[in-house]
Amino acid sequence: MKFNTKTIHGGQEHEKAYGAVMPPIYQTSTYAQTTPGGHKGYEYSRTHNPTRHALENAFASIENGDFGLAFGSGLASIDAVMKLLKPGDEVISTNDLYGGSYRLFTKIFQDFGIKFHFISMHDASNVESHISKNTKLIWVETPTNPMMNIIDIKTISKISKKHGILLAVDNTFATPYLQQPLDLGADIVMHSATKYLGGHSDVVMGALVVKDKELADKLYFIQNASGAICGPQDSFLVLRGIKTLHVRMQRHCENGREVALYLKKHPKIEKVYWPGFEDHPNHLIAKSQMKDFGGMISFTTKGNNYNEAIKIVEKLKIFTLAESLGGVESLSGHPASMTHASIPKEEREKTGVIDSLIRLSVGIEDIEDLIFDLKQALG
Repeated sequence: MKFNTKTIHGGQEHEKAYGAVMPPIYQTSTYAQTTPGGHKGYEYSRTHNPTRHALENAFASIENGDFGLAFGSGLASIDAVMKLLKPGDEVISTNDLYGGSYRLFTKIFQDFGIKFHFISMHDASNVESHISKNTKLIWVETPTNPMMNIIDIKTISKISKKHGILLAVDNTFATPYLQQPLDLGADIVMHSATKYLGGHSDVVMGALVVKDKELADKLYFIQNASGAICGPQDSFLVLRGIKTLHVRMQRHCENGREVALYLKKHPKIEKVYWPGFEDHPNHLIAKSQMKDFGGMISFTTKGNNYNEAIKIVEKLKIFTLAESLGGVESLSGHPASMTHASIPKEEREKTGVIDSLIRLSVGIEDIEDLIFDLKQALG
């Protein structure tokens, strides 16, 4: 089954009672049993729910995995992965990553005795020099948030397998439409399904997908024992969103390309970060492991003026100033004061998250309206 068909039919079957094409919303906490332990596959909705189960099957299908798990948020799904570890274990993470991930690692799990190394993974071989006998996980974002850095998943996978280390990839920015990390050797794929998978800015959810059954069983146990699950209504919404992922991503990519080209030529812009440019770091790796380059773009204005960056995002009309990304509508953000405010200024500036950096999530509106909006905001 090809990807565009998988988004609609992958892992799905028609509802057995009445043949409903879309899985119904099973708004129930519990299920009738004929005798203790005698049920029809479901006993309590923290453990299993038919609507969530349908969504988890869809997650697995579009990522070419065998097991999918849905959580109450992207951070809840990362939290579950971290609970595979124990005190004394070490994690190697990219130094340019979502501020919420950084906060979870450093403010929660670091206090439980897990050590984190935040390093540049532009050169994948840099990872190996940080591996010790205690290293149990490599955490990768690619493209990274918000600098759009590209990390070679296949090369890092070879390193992780050589040392018997788990490799997890946050695939939120690329989506499985553009990139499938399990096929490149990753052990775990994570998504903030709030973003492109849901696609309509109306739900908060996280996802994990794996191929290995033993690993899946550990994560299912954590999911059930910790209880950070999503509800059936949210499951229904994201399942609906996945069905249009392929057509939305095509337009996100088309619009993203035009916006990136426009910004690169603008006299007020210092630098544009978009993997589709030939001079973007690791552009050739992006070209080899991604189908296209996506709708996420970051840029800086000349002079690195904080106030000017704030004025620009305040003047934008179609690009809504808001947290999050990946919806059908275009969004703008100021990472230094929004998504990455939890990272100390000195640390975030080392990775390029300076005061003038603006991040755009390019939506699926008419491209002429988006360009006009940028033009009037930049003045």
